[in-house]
Amino acid sequence: MTSSLTRLGSANTYDNALRNLSMRQSALSNLQENLTSGKKVVRASDDPTGAAQAERAMTRISRIATDQRALESQRNSIAMAEGTLGDVTDALQNFRELVVSAGNGVLSPAERKSIAIQLQGLRDQVFSLANRKDSNGQPLFSALGSALAPFVGPNAPPQDYAFNGLPGQSASSEVAIPFTLDGDSAFMLQTNRDGVYNVSLGSSTTNLKTGPATLNPPTAATGASYSISFTSVTAAAGNTTASYDIIDSGSGVPVATGTKTYSTGQSFTVTEMPGLSLTITGTPAVADTVKVESSPSLFSVLDDAISNIGSASSNATASQAVSQALGNIDIGMSRVSAVRGQAGDLLNRADRITSNQEARSIQLEADRSRAEDLDMVKGISDFQNQQTGYQAALQSYAQVQKLSLFNYIS
Repeated sequence: MTSSLTRLGSANTYDNALRNLSMRQSALSNLQENLTSGKKVVRASDDPTGAAQAERAMTRISRIATDQRALESQRNSIAMAEGTLGDVTDALQNFRELVVSAGNGVLSPAERKSIAIQLQGLRDQVFSLANRKDSNGQPLFSALGSALAPFVGPNAPPQDYAFNGLPGQSASSEVAIPFTLDGDSAFMLQTNRDGVYNVSLGSSTTNLKTGPATLNPPTAATGASYSISFTSVTAAAGNTTASYDIIDSGSGVPVATGTKTYSTGQSFTVTEMPGLSLTITGTPAVADTVKVESSPSLFSVLDDAISNIGSASSNATASQAVSQALGNIDIGMSRVSAVRGQAGDLLNRADRITSNQEARSIQLEADRSRAEDLDMVKGISDFQNQQTGYQAALQSYAQVQKLSLFNYIS
């Protein structure tokens, strides 16, 4: 009878156990690293697709942060410009109140000159505010681009003040608003749009009063200044017939002549000035004059009010100066208020942009988190499972080490 003997080698079992132990130790180390960092993608090699998605999300988040820093700077500049226009409105309101007080019939010419000095201080304040700069030294009202001082003047008439830049308002984008406002629209006046004219009486004219010059039609107005001089006045049967010459004040060239018959003491309308009509009330005398001068800017309106009130020698000329100044100041204030409203719209848009950017940041952060962040519950569970497997591998390795023939030879 033959006996067969079988010899079992332990080397292969030992190598398998050692290889398994090394793999489990490496996996346990990786899981521990993931738990420590809180990320399932620690290196790009862990998940190339997830790493790329996370990188794109981080790039977009960084871009949003940059856009928001620029937007905050723009918001601060527009907020400062809006506040400056508020200061301009307050100064104009104070100017208006002083103009009203100058119309008091009990004031003497010297007292009106004193008021004119106060008005000059307010006018200088408005001009300074129009050239105010932001914290970076850039003009708040530079429109599409201007010199460091957008408004210059007074210069030679008729354009006694000028906007030293490119008028217009730059547009907002999806993530930004302009840095500046259109100062030309706020402080400069246009003939066909605003129709601001200062109507003043000659120093010897006492029996006349006029309303404001009105556009008729606006497209025909040229912005020129005119002088109306009465050459003949006759009265008969309760009616007055007045003849006058109209001269272009800038060139000295006669423009037209006119004759009007109206009820004595009532009013008549001068329509011979291109694009303008003017209602005159009272009975003129020969050599009486009425000047109709265009005002190309808000500063011109203020200067005209100061000059006319300060030089008024009678209550009639003072009343005329006050009525003209009040109407023109109101037009100028409406332009300032309109641009201030645009500033408010820009600030509201900045708030909406910020809200949208915050929502996008939250969405992108969620995308990044899904791509690379670790589910902590799952991570801890996997770590514990891997740790149990590693301990089992250690115990198997210990048992394999005992499988030696020498342990059974006594």
